[in-house]
Amino acid sequence: MHKSWHEYVTWQDAEAAWDDCSQAASQRLPLKRLTTLPSTPNITKETARHLRWKSFKYMVSHDCRGILRKNFLKLPLRYSVRFVKSVLKGKAYSRDGDFFLYGVDSVEEFKERLRDPESIFILGFSYCHKPFECPAERFSSKCCADSNHDACCQCFIGKCMHLLSSANTIRVVVPTVHDIGAKVFEVMNANPGRRVFFLITACELSLEMFGDWGNMAGIKGIGVRLGGRVCNTMKAFELSEKGIKPGLTVVAGDTQRRILDILKWRYDQFLVAKNSVNL
Repeated sequence: MHKSWHEYVTWQDAEAAWDDCSQAASQRLPLKRLTTLPSTPNITKETARHLRWKSFKYMVSHDCRGILRKNFLKLPLRYSVRFVKSVLKGKAYSRDGDFFLYGVDSVEEFKERLRDPESIFILGFSYCHKPFECPAERFSSKCCADSNHDACCQCFIGKCMHLLSSANTIRVVVPTVHDIGAKVFEVMNANPGRRVFFLITACELSLEMFGDWGNMAGIKGIGVRLGGRVCNTMKAFELSEKGIKPGLTVVAGDTQRRILDILKWRYDQFLVAKNSVNL
């Protein structure tokens, strides 16, 4: 695929061209894939016990660069109240299949919030979701999304990164929870008063552990549950944060479609806004 996604007449044409490229690339460079999803539990019972306390302890003790501390101290009362409210309401999220909803009641509500093209949209993917053959290295925050590279053409992350390059969209590959926290605060501090939304893939353990922190920051969005060789213990999670994770994680096929539908919605809003300016 040599043309930019935006050079095609319709979204459907662009996606069909990408999928054709992916099929051809798979013949030249077959990627290592999960043929069957493992039946291991997403979170072990031992890990689930006192998980909020474990999350709090982990975030504070691993805040080596002081990102959390520095930003918390800017608005300590506001952030404290938000954090306590999130903890007291039970779950930090509501759930719709593989979608964990933070600060919104439904996917439709989330899409309506994305209608505003001036809002900031953070699109993120866990680096354990990258293929072994990633040209930018698997455990790296880099992503070239090169439509001429056989690995990128087959990578769902590459597809999403390539198709959504609109203004006010921040595209990131997430190495650690502190890195995504740093990015969120960076975006908020650089755009005071503007609404920030996110869609980020992560294992269920991460989505359970760090929902309160997202609610504390006041951002709204969707965490997408990964399947496959996910972290289901604190030990596995800590190793993964250090780039030690031999297994692959995946986004289920129907969930991929739901993600693409949301990205198409965002894309369409920019076309509407652009066309209205040109009238």
